[in-house]
Amino acid sequence: MSTTNTEPQGPIAGATDAGEGPLALTARAPHVPADRLVAEMVPPPRFGTARFDTYIPDPDQPSQTDAVKALADFATRLGDASPGTGRKRWFRRESRPAAGPRGVYLDGGYGVGKTHLLASLWHATPAAPEQKAFGTFVELTNLVGALGFQQTVRTLGDHRLLCIDEFELDDPGDTVLVSSLLSKLVESGVALAATSNTLPGKLGEGRFAAADFLREIQGLSAHFRTLRIDGEDYRHRGLPEAPPPRTDEQVTAVAHGVPGASLDHFPDLLAHLSTVHPSRYGAMCDGIEAVCLTGVEPVPDQSTALRLVVLADRLYDREVPVLASGVPFGDLFSAEMLQGGYRKKYFRAISRLTALARDAKRLIEP
Repeated sequence: MSTTNTEPQGPIAGATDAGEGPLALTARAPHVPADRLVAEMVPPPRFGTARFDTYIPDPDQPSQTDAVKALADFATRLGDASPGTGRKRWFRRESRPAAGPRGVYLDGGYGVGKTHLLASLWHATPAAPEQKAFGTFVELTNLVGALGFQQTVRTLGDHRLLCIDEFELDDPGDTVLVSSLLSKLVESGVALAATSNTLPGKLGEGRFAAADFLREIQGLSAHFRTLRIDGEDYRHRGLPEAPPPRTDEQVTAVAHGVPGASLDHFPDLLAHLSTVHPSRYGAMCDGIEAVCLTGVEPVPDQSTALRLVVLADRLYDREVPVLASGVPFGDLFSAEMLQGGYRKKYFRAISRLTALARDAKRLIEP
């Protein structure tokens, strides 16, 4: 992870010293400069050491082994690119590349190791770090917002590989933006790789039905060869049940006793998230060693739920344990939400928060 300009910005500059009590996410509203957005387009700390040989396929799911081989072959072909250039021999026009998709798309349920495989591809691609980029979908769209469309094309156009994690389309505007961006990058010779819980031709299904949206989706789908990865959620495979919620007193005591811990009342945190752009949630977690939450309750609406999903992803990426009182994380989202168009996002958030709650047991139990 780049150390360029990583100090918290704005109100959180100069974090609370030990002895003054725990930190608070609700006191943080970071500003993230554009150069940091570009410099941090690398796999997050949780996947900093991810490699194909550290991915453990489920022997009952041959699609997992097949995906490892397909991605390793993909990385090898990327290695045929001319070193030191952004224009790849594989995709160069004069080399008359084979027709068809110029990227890979990892489709599967939550917890089958898609992000691990995507990060492994980034690490395995024989190119300098500045020639390959890794980011979530929301980070990519925010980069366009910070740099502008044309500058983003120029910045990423000399890359050998762009990896997009958690590829999802939450509004038709994002569809047009990303479809246009990826088309330009493919024209420049950039290889693409993405993960999602949804097939590329089904993105947005159950949310948008406009003809223009569907036309753009078909254009996006054409850029990718889909690799289906089946399996159960590895985060809970063979592990004990998630710990029950703690009391407010237990959570508060841990927050005061663990250096670098934050302490927030859950409803206050949800309200605060609405004031910070989701692309800044990662920076909001800078320097946080544990997140302590009191009064966890079901989220009140879809917009709030989607913001919480992004925060859960950023905490998971950074391996920050979460200790909470209130309702179990499995009860965060209503039955209606878990049956709607964003259900796979919500199940992923439950899975990741539960894993982080399990990590937090060491903070309270000897």
